[in-house]
Parts: sequence; C-alpha cells; structure tokens
Amino acid sequence: MEIERKMPPLAVVVMGVSGCGKSSVGERIAVRNDMAFLEGDQLHPARNVEKMAQGIPLTDADRLPWLDRIGEEIRAAQNASRGLVISCSALKRNYRDRLRQAAGGRLAFVFLEGSRDLLLSRMQARQGHFMPASLLDSQLQTLEPPTGEAGVVTVAIDNALDDIVALACKGLSGIAVKGGDYHAG
Repeated sequence: MEIERKMPPLAVVVMGVSGCGKSSVGERIAVRNDMAFLEGDQLHPARNVEKMAQGIPLTDADRLPWLDRIGEEIRAAQNASRGLVISCSALKRNYRDRLRQAAGGRLAFVFLEGSRDLLLSRMQARQGHFMPASLLDSQLQTLEPPTGEAGVVTVAIDNALDDIVALACKGLSGIAVKGGDYHAG
C-alpha cells in the first residue's frame, strides 16, 4: 500500500517597487486564505537597510543573500505544510526564478503595478519607513515586469485596498501550479 504524500501548500510573493502596497495587500491575502504573512523587509541584512536609508540603491550582490533568506522561509513553510504570503520586491526575473527554485515550483506572484506618480505620492505620505522616496526611480529602472511569466497575477494599485486584494485572490485561484491545488478566498 502506497502512502500518498501531501504536497506542500502554495507560497505567494507579493511583489513590486516600494510604495505599491506589498505589506498591506500581503497581510490581507494571508488572512483571507488562513496563511502566515511575513514582511520580507525584516529579512534584509542590517547593512542593506542602512544603505537604503541613506538613499543608496541596492546592488544584485546586496539583494542575493536577502533573496536566499526569503527562499529559506518559503522552504521552511512548505516543509511544515503551511501556506505563506511574503512581501518581496522581486524586481528582476532572475530574482523571481531564484525564489521559484527555492519553492520547488509551488510559488505564485502577485505583481502590484502602478504609475510613478501614484507610487511617489504613497512613499512621500508614509512615515517611519527606511526607504526614501528618492530611491523610487532606481527601483523602477531595475524592475523587470513579470509579463508573460507563469504563476503571476498582476493587479493595478489604483483601486481600493479591498478591491486589490479581491482581484489578487481571484487571480491566484486561477493559477495552475505544479503538483497541487490552490484556492484563494
């Protein structure tokens, strides 16, 4: 008699440039789907936070250890058979591919997309965040939109938060992922 192995639950990365609402949207997706939420910025090495706070853009070399920590969290959640939603800018395709590899294919992305003006106004309005608005243009230049990539839901951020979350969950529910089912509430 063969024992059926349960597939680990899906992980979701809520991605986009600073100011797009990754944390707010990610927290609500997690609540709606009874999944854990992790703020990816908390996994940055202290030197990365210091650089960004000083208005210095991160390099690939700065980001790779951070992405690996995020990948470790995704793997740990899957090994524990619990779903995870994590916020992470995931600006380049090779960053997303690195996270996909860590997740063994059980990973979806929600890309929060908005105009520079809207993003800038949001960044200027928030308080207590280490990322200055002066770094927005560097993030936009680094961004490789996930157009055409499998497992990605793109949602415009010029909607109300509840609508953004509903659109993201609807899109996630339609994603066919390797080895399993995923139902977003």
